[in-house]
Amino acid sequence: MERRSFIGKALALGAAGMLAPSLVGTQTARAEALRIRKNGISLAQWALVDEVRQGKWKTLDFPRVAREEFGISGIEFVNTLFEGPTTMNYLNTLKKNAADQGVTCVLIMCDAEGDACSPTKEARRQFEINHRKWIDAARYLGCHSIRINCIGPKEANREEALKWSAETCNMMLEYAIPAKINVLIENHGGVSNDADFMVALMKEVDSHYLGILPDWRQPGGDFDNVDYLAKTMPYAGGMSFRNQPTEELTAKMIRLAYETGFRGWYGIESAGREAVKTSKELLLKYLPE
Repeated sequence: MERRSFIGKALALGAAGMLAPSLVGTQTARAEALRIRKNGISLAQWALVDEVRQGKWKTLDFPRVAREEFGISGIEFVNTLFEGPTTMNYLNTLKKNAADQGVTCVLIMCDAEGDACSPTKEARRQFEINHRKWIDAARYLGCHSIRINCIGPKEANREEALKWSAETCNMMLEYAIPAKINVLIENHGGVSNDADFMVALMKEVDSHYLGILPDWRQPGGDFDNVDYLAKTMPYAGGMSFRNQPTEELTAKMIRLAYETGFRGWYGIESAGREAVKTSKELLLKYLPE
């Protein structure tokens, strides 16, 4: 069965009863697919990557760090910071630690597994295969999504890049949809930094289980983060939140996300403990109750 046909039938039939209950209306359906209907504040592990690399704490400690040291009840993992292979015993311990702290496992950010916008069919297929273990881990931990990278070769033809990326995403969704795990793309360079390209990709694949994780990078060069956020909001499955150069700009972006209809996790990725605390204060200040 062709991928597009498979995905269309899976969405229509509910993948034998395993899909999210409502797939009607762009933003509402996406929020329901992510199984959250209110604003939440989560902590992205990358915000404290230096501490992990220095051995101050391990991923197994992440639920405790988020809850006890920051008062945050959601966590977003980075796959390259997991200690060793993701065995069942490891995942059981991580899941128990999160439950003991009353912390929700939100998503897994996946790096070092290739590029969704690869020019060869073999690389695209291998990319999809490489992410299956993270889809499985995300489902087991209770996450709503994994995050992937889609960059493409420098100076890649736009139409070719769109075709490559769509093929990869369709392959991934064959595995992710029955698992009820969303696939989110973060703007990490290349084609993913082009909001118009990302919107075109979302429309081409046309699945509520494919979305965007806007990275609130500070504006600079040819990147307008407010414009990027505005264009990609209808497809946002989360927020990679960073403090902006001014509180006014941070507040503007929070209001934009809320007023556009986003109801989900704001994953704090501002670097360092003090920046994380400031991020939490700003979110609590400007997000409506």
